[in-house]
Amino acid sequence: MNLLYNTAIGAYALGARLASLRSPKVAKMLKGQREAVSHVESCRHNIAPDGFDVWFHVASLGEFEQARPLIEALRRKQPEKKILLTFFSPSGYEVRKNYPHVDCVAYLPFDTPARVCAFIEAAKPRKVVFVKYEFWGNYLMELKRRGIPVILIDAIFRPSQRFFKSYGGMFRRMLDCYSHIFVQDENSQKLLKSIGVTDVTVAGDTRFDRVAEVMDTQVDLPQLTSWLNGTPFTLIAGSSWPADEDCYLPWLNSHPEVKAIIAPHEFDGQRLQTLQSRIKAKSVLWTDVKESGGPINPAVQVVIIDAFGLLSSLYRFGSVAIIGGGFGAGIHNINEAAVYGMPVAFGPEHHKFKEAADLIRLGGAAEYHNSSDIAAILDRWCYDPEAIDDAGFAAGQYISSNLGATQRILPVLLFERRSPSLEVLMRTS
Repeated sequence: MNLLYNTAIGAYALGARLASLRSPKVAKMLKGQREAVSHVESCRHNIAPDGFDVWFHVASLGEFEQARPLIEALRRKQPEKKILLTFFSPSGYEVRKNYPHVDCVAYLPFDTPARVCAFIEAAKPRKVVFVKYEFWGNYLMELKRRGIPVILIDAIFRPSQRFFKSYGGMFRRMLDCYSHIFVQDENSQKLLKSIGVTDVTVAGDTRFDRVAEVMDTQVDLPQLTSWLNGTPFTLIAGSSWPADEDCYLPWLNSHPEVKAIIAPHEFDGQRLQTLQSRIKAKSVLWTDVKESGGPINPAVQVVIIDAFGLLSSLYRFGSVAIIGGGFGAGIHNINEAAVYGMPVAFGPEHHKFKEAADLIRLGGAAEYHNSSDIAAILDRWCYDPEAIDDAGFAAGQYISSNLGATQRILPVLLFERRSPSLEVLMRTS
């Protein structure tokens, strides 16, 4: 890549080093990056001496959930293939560093030329899959130079992105490095065609397939089942942030007949203490429930989930779901809730998420900006059976109609003598 890009990446790396002095999370990420090359090289020597068959790179947990259906389908089809999985975010790596369906999990080092060459040499991948928004110029250029095919999946493009600006030549060159791009919608395909990128297939979003799998493999949580037995209305707040709670907690505090499960996005001690202090009725932490081994006190109105890995299975207990993140960088996974045929609500920062706009248009979701908005939404869904039934049906139907992306993409990843051509895949998708 050019000097400007490399300077920007260098500045980003310097900023991270400075931030690590105050942030244990960033410090952990930098430590993982420093160890990544030796860790991957050791894994390869022990597990895949000739190189990893497929390297999947994801930014964090959300993108991991998009890669996951493909990883597990590839593992089922060709269990002998060796798979490398990398994360950029510590919140993704720390949760999934022991993920059993791959052979090695590592951090991805910063996109500087020297680090890139060292990492690719350590991994020696035969195929590479990047997910959604991963545009690392030096990695892409070096992989292309070495003749290693790189596939982008679940991509979505908007006219506001730099690829489509007059000054976006450097970014358009990154797109040329992909062997093929699988996009979520036809608008993305048309945008790419407008700048001469034609190796593109509309495949949809693999997250739909993932949430359907989760729904079919429910986790048994008898304490919650017993506690909610007979409750007419249950609110699930998933990946909740304080800004979300500013909006929905006043309504919850004024409706003691409603039970709620709140899963904070982060749950250190201070965060949990503050959250519990804002709930007027009795609340309990999930880890305390599990430790006690007994039933949840019927007087408890709110269970706070202070553990990873449960949220996607908790939505089945809900009547409606509030999805967090809509007052920050963007909403979290709304499909995890909608798959259960329940309406969802979220804050205004959802414009990068196609499924949010689709569900609002179809009536399966609602946007709120403040406590008055969410109160009106929850009152309608709580007290109007027809309204909640219609919204829930729209949400469930939307998920069902968008399944199948995994099967459209998978043949390109399989190591077969005669994998279907992309032209055949496009005709049959």
